[in-house]
Amino acid sequence: MPKPIAIIAGAGPGTGSAVARRFALSYPVVLLARSQQSLDPLVDDITQNGGSAMGIPTDVTSAASMGLTMDKIKNKFGPEITVAAAIYNVASKFSMKPFLEQKPREFIEMLEPSIKGAFNFAQATLPYMLNGDQGQYPPTLIFTGATASLKGSSGLSAFAMSKFGTRAMAQSLAREFGPKGVHVSHAIIDGIIDTEKTKSFGQNAPDAKIDPQGIADSYWHLHTQPKSAFTHEIDIRPFSEKW
Repeated sequence: MPKPIAIIAGAGPGTGSAVARRFALSYPVVLLARSQQSLDPLVDDITQNGGSAMGIPTDVTSAASMGLTMDKIKNKFGPEITVAAAIYNVASKFSMKPFLEQKPREFIEMLEPSIKGAFNFAQATLPYMLNGDQGQYPPTLIFTGATASLKGSSGLSAFAMSKFGTRAMAQSLAREFGPKGVHVSHAIIDGIIDTEKTKSFGQNAPDAKIDPQGIADSYWHLHTQPKSAFTHEIDIRPFSEKW
């Protein structure tokens, strides 16, 4: 049997890259993003550090694109692949706008990456979590959420609905596939993630922003939980975050 793999959708700077590097310590990783150009540096970095990585440009909002990606993965690793871990970390479109100024098109576009993309990703990867022994840990499907997964703030109605929707789907999948041995988790990232793009956001005091490596370590912990002690939902925030 081929070695189980991990698939990370949304393998960009910050959380996606940190998760990819963490899981690459134990599995060949397949990284998904919209462009090959954004994937190549991370693939090279993992490979140069002794890991195995493959980057595939994918539009997760398209079921056809996700299907072609799974075909490429099977061509690379063989038709009998098993997925040890699948992490959906695709960033949602973010727009703060008064409700009465929102256009229907803008509203639908907000739902595409969060809900439709998560749906396509889960449908494509789950069959390969159910096809036999995955290895040392239970197969794991993780969705990255946000503060808006729990509360809809003023001006963020569409964004909040998109995050609520992903959380609801994660709950349903956990109840359906948990009894089949698949660990489905949802992570609420409640705070600003410390990346180059967020250097000017919020507080700049030490540890006032979420370290992407801390998120990656938390995801790895979820993956290594035994079937007797699954955690469905976690929330991650810096010590200074008001909640």
